[in-house]
Amino acid sequence: MKGTDVPSADDEQVRRYRVSKYRVALVREGTLPVAEKIVREPADVARLMTPLIADLDREAFWVLLLDGKNKIIGINLVALGSLTACLVHSREVFKPAIVGSAAAVVLVHNHPSQQPEPSAEDVALTRRLHDAGALLGINVIDHVIVTADGRYRSLADDGVLGGGR
Repeated sequence: MKGTDVPSADDEQVRRYRVSKYRVALVREGTLPVAEKIVREPADVARLMTPLIADLDREAFWVLLLDGKNKIIGINLVALGSLTACLVHSREVFKPAIVGSAAAVVLVHNHPSQQPEPSAEDVALTRRLHDAGALLGINVIDHVIVTADGRYRSLADDGVLGGGR
């Protein structure tokens, strides 16, 4: 067809691109000893996480991966921050949950200040991640803030996730 704006298909005129091909894999880095494999309450989360955060001098954000019966099937360190903050994004929280076929998650982070009370940012993040999880079909059961001395605060119990337990 003469006079059209259709580009010529000559090999010299067609620009070729290469697109990366990926394979997503979940790699087990080891195991952790746990007293209870099923998460029944925030105290179970605090008992599991306190030894992991005991020596940290900065905030760390973790996600516990759970099956349909709230059995822990994995744990992932999502982000390591500074003394008073930790940058967390939904995609990093839910990536291991999706790849690990988790039915639900528990969000966990520490407060090096030894004060388990949530900040306004903690509450806002919890709500944002709860909404993202609902969109993905992955239930956010709780967000537990843990201190090195074993104290904790459950944002689910505080009603942040739409009501107490």
